[in-house]
Amino acid sequence: MPTSSRANAVTVIGLGSMGRQIVRTYLAADFAVTVWNRTPGKAVDLGAPCAETAAEAVAAAQLIVLSLTHYDAMDAILGPIDLTGKVVVNLSSDSPRRTREGAAFVRARGGEFLAGGVMAQPAELASASAYIFYSGPRAVFQAQRELLQPLAATEYLGADDGAAQVYYQAMLALFLPLLLGYEQALAIIDRSGSEIARFLPYAQRSLGSVGDLYAAWAVMAEEGGPADPAYLSMMAAGARHVVETATAVGVDTVLAESVSSHWEHAVAASASTFQLLHR
Repeated sequence: MPTSSRANAVTVIGLGSMGRQIVRTYLAADFAVTVWNRTPGKAVDLGAPCAETAAEAVAAAQLIVLSLTHYDAMDAILGPIDLTGKVVVNLSSDSPRRTREGAAFVRARGGEFLAGGVMAQPAELASASAYIFYSGPRAVFQAQRELLQPLAATEYLGADDGAAQVYYQAMLALFLPLLLGYEQALAIIDRSGSEIARFLPYAQRSLGSVGDLYAAWAVMAEEGGPADPAYLSMMAAGARHVVETATAVGVDTVLAESVSSHWEHAVAASASTFQLLHR
């Protein structure tokens, strides 16, 4: 499969839910898209030509966009392939350390590399709310920026290859417990005999002040974290009441217990510090 002569050619490797949406987004933007997936058959309904091998897919375009489960998959797929003249943009999730290793892996095979972290659900790509963290050499990012913009707004974080994953994983650390906490809140409402639809507006209203709360906590974090014993005791008591409420209606308390334990430790640490300061 020869390299496409079109300036807006791209190869997409990995056709999970995000990879498939990446393909659809590029096709909607009138890109020449070539696809490849380790499990055959996922490209049938996408409307893009499917290369027979990964090597053929890489040969079809200069820009290679990866959407895989982790960086080990990239190593397995691209390991035998000469990447000279190619730009690999890996939008897969992994640790910052593994991302830096992946960048070296690509460059050792002659390619250029950018790491990405997609801050959107698949259906949200190309929407006003979607954005993607990128990191890697600035010159490489600037050269590819126009080809990356159809997917989502670009947020360049610097030359450190691992920076995009630092920010992406930090956002996941924020989002995943929030989503699980919301799921448990809905379970408490439902099992207590109330209606989820009635609760929803209150849950949505609570998000209105989160921006200010994040700003306040960022200041506290820079100063070493919340230290007021009365505040910590209040948070610990509230967290314990969540555990008791969830237990009473049969909702799993693993997350709630972890949160409660955190605040109890914070109270204990604060008390120790207070005692040391007032001897």
